[in-house]
Order: sequence, then structure tokens, then C-alpha cells
Amino acid sequence: MTENESNKPALSRQTLRKWILIVSFLLIPVTIFYISPIVLMMGAAEGIASGSMILLILLFILSFFVARLWCGWLCPMGAWQEICSPVMKHTVQEGWRKYIKYGIAALWLGALALTLVTAGGFRSVDPFYGTVNGISISSPDVLVIVLVIFAIIFVTAFLTGRRGFCNVLCPMAVVMIAGRKIRNLVRWPALGLSADASCCIDCKKCSKECPMGLDVNGMVRSGEMENADCILCANCADTCPKGAIDYGMGRQ
Repeated sequence: MTENESNKPALSRQTLRKWILIVSFLLIPVTIFYISPIVLMMGAAEGIASGSMILLILLFILSFFVARLWCGWLCPMGAWQEICSPVMKHTVQEGWRKYIKYGIAALWLGALALTLVTAGGFRSVDPFYGTVNGISISSPDVLVIVLVIFAIIFVTAFLTGRRGFCNVLCPMAVVMIAGRKIRNLVRWPALGLSADASCCIDCKKCSKECPMGLDVNGMVRSGEMENADCILCANCADTCPKGAIDYGMGRQ
């Protein structure tokens, strides 16, 4: 098998991922309320488990097995940031910025718990809460709000680095990180990365192509491929010219 032939599956995987993200982004007029922390809070205030609450619970459960795969393959906010990535000149730097999302998540989840207690808990389930016949953007006013939200996401990524909103501000990311931490304690089979440092030639293409700006090359060299900010997009595995990085189910 030639080198070009061996690369075909890797290229097709990233093409598939990008097309899925594009479709996810185009479906925003329908889906945005189902992934909104704000709509989730509004429903909780009325004792209603909305579609966004159902999704949050599902993402937490799924994170036991696929970590933040949602972020890398399906999230429309992530899709928007990758679409805008050509104008992002740098990646998010390691340090205090990456911890902001944990504070935001703590405040949001605390407020959610208080809201639920005040409302007397969930009394009903409505997957289509806040939508009009299942459509999220049903009026010009809602459209303007959504445009403002995506402008904020763009500005955040532009100022802090590629996928800056995911790295710095997203509270839902923390919920999935928590699920992954639980999985790591139990260590049942789950999707993840592994690496063979002996195959690495230090070309650093894996780090360059990581949409989250992780030092993947350093992770390979240290033998520690588990990272809370990894979104399991498989870009590093598909970019590595020597196949040093493996992407699949296991007990990493």
C-alpha cells in the first residue's frame, strides 16, 4: 500500500466531520433553542424539562464513553468557530483563561439548582419548549438575539484564539469534562487517543492542526494523551504522517 493510499481514510474522516459541522451550523434556525443554557434556565423556572435540559443530560451520559465528541463533530457553535478559523491568528494560551469556563459553569449550575428548587422541581417534560412548531428562530427579534450571540462567540475566539469560546467560556463543555473525569476513574472502554512516541518525528503537524490549540506533540512525547480540552476531532491522528497517534475505543 502506498503512502497516499494509506492516507485516504484519514482524509475522508475529516471531510465527513467538516460536512457534519456545516450541516449542524445550517440547522441553527431549528436547533439553537435545544442547545441554549438560557432556554434551559427559562424552562427550569417553570418546572419544565426542556429540550436543552434533555440534551445536557444526554451529553453528560455520553461523555462517559465519547468525552467531548459533541464539540468536535456536532456543535454548531464549534462549527461557527471552525468556519471563522482562517481569520484567527493564534491559539488559546495555556493558563488562567482556560479556567474561566469552570467558574461560569459553577455559577450556571448553581443558579440552575436554585431555580429548580424554587420551582418545586420538574413537573413536566417539553422537548420543544420555547420553539414554534419545533423551530427556534421564529421571529426577527429572536434572529437578532442569535446573531448577537454568534457575534460574541466570534469576538471571543478572535481575541483569545481558535475555538476560544470552547476553551474559555462554554459551560456545557465543563459538564462533558466532568463526565470524562468520572469515566477515567472507572476506566471502562471509551473513545480516546493513544500514541506511540517511537514513531514520532517531531514534525508538530498534530499540534498545528489541532483546532483547540493543544500541544499534541508534547502529549505524544510525554505519553499522556488525555486532555480535558480535547474534542476528539481526530485531526491529530489524521494529520500525523507516521501514524504515531491512534484514535479509537480503548481503556486509555
